[in-house]
Amino acid sequence: MATPVEPPNGIRSPGKHYYSMWQSLFEIDTKYVPIKPIGRGAYGIVCSSVNRETNEKVAIKKINNAFENRVDALRTLRELKLLRHLRHENVIALKDVMMPIHRRSFKDVYLVYELMDTDLHQIVKSSQTLTNDHCQYFLFQISAITARDNALYRLADLTVFTAEADVICVQLLRGLKYLHSANILHRDLKPGNLLINANCDLKICDFGLARTSSGKDQFMTEYVVTRWYRAPELLLCCDNYGTSIDVWSVGCIFAELLGRKPVFPGTECLNQLKLIINILGSQREEDLEFIDNPKARKYIKSLPYSPGTPFSRLYPQAHPLAIDLLQRMLVFDPSKRVSVMEALQHPYMSPLYDPNTDPPAQVPINLDIDEDLGEETIRDMMWTEILHYHPEAATAAMEEVM
Repeated sequence: MATPVEPPNGIRSPGKHYYSMWQSLFEIDTKYVPIKPIGRGAYGIVCSSVNRETNEKVAIKKINNAFENRVDALRTLRELKLLRHLRHENVIALKDVMMPIHRRSFKDVYLVYELMDTDLHQIVKSSQTLTNDHCQYFLFQISAITARDNALYRLADLTVFTAEADVICVQLLRGLKYLHSANILHRDLKPGNLLINANCDLKICDFGLARTSSGKDQFMTEYVVTRWYRAPELLLCCDNYGTSIDVWSVGCIFAELLGRKPVFPGTECLNQLKLIINILGSQREEDLEFIDNPKARKYIKSLPYSPGTPFSRLYPQAHPLAIDLLQRMLVFDPSKRVSVMEALQHPYMSPLYDPNTDPPAQVPINLDIDEDLGEETIRDMMWTEILHYHPEAATAAMEEVM
């Protein structure tokens, strides 16, 4: 539980109160009442909370020493810039970013998200039955934040929460369609980044690796996406890639829902490629044309011949239409992979999808950020983002300048 504590050096900042959670000090706005810690990861500690002004339940993520590592600081800045523009029921909402006391020297960042009950990773590894309908619905939506402690077992109606693959798929694809319409590649889709509540609503989260898909020739690092969900074009160090990398990740998630374990659990990059070929089978020459790295193409050709393993054999209980959709998602050549819109119109998804209630993003989003920015510049840019959540502070800052 959250334990009230005295502020450091006994100096209490105006509008703040202090709690200890998992041996970490939380200095948060007084309108938030923390309840208990619910998640901890490489990028911070998350606690559940209530906004006493609105009675809304929220999740507060503290990013400790946010500027200590420049790469991590850029991830946080990128997520702030992105989530300020995104408004979709299958994308996590950033409700607030707490205002630091000192503009030039703040170290910690507090992000306030809508609260979800659990994530897809917790459901997949649990003993909860996953039926066909849930997989469909979740793929349709998709959501993400941090894991919730055993929240799966607190879900109100397990007769409704039968976790069907189609239910999951439809939500995931719907959220992804919105992101792609905003010119955004998520680049790190995995079960742990898909948040779910007791109503089986799913939201995509963690946009620290997201990038703009400009359509121009450009080099984009291949070291994105957790390895098990990484598309072949990333594993093969291709210089250019597009929205199909996210579709591959969705296919891996879909397979994991059907089989209750990762489909390609590689131990390292080359082993990952071997696992993919073992299941998809050896590729024809024309299906390797997208590989622009001669050494990578030579490696794929050097692998022993594999006839592949039919997905219908791997997942004998799955609906035939689910198998067909999975085969269209997990295609080695990205140019032949199904698109998000084509997946939503697939017979397995189409009964759950109404395009008239699913408008695209209003404008494309530009996430281009200089990777060489220094700490002070990143801090200034983050401060500017925070001001969007505090118009009164922004007005006061303008008056000071004038």
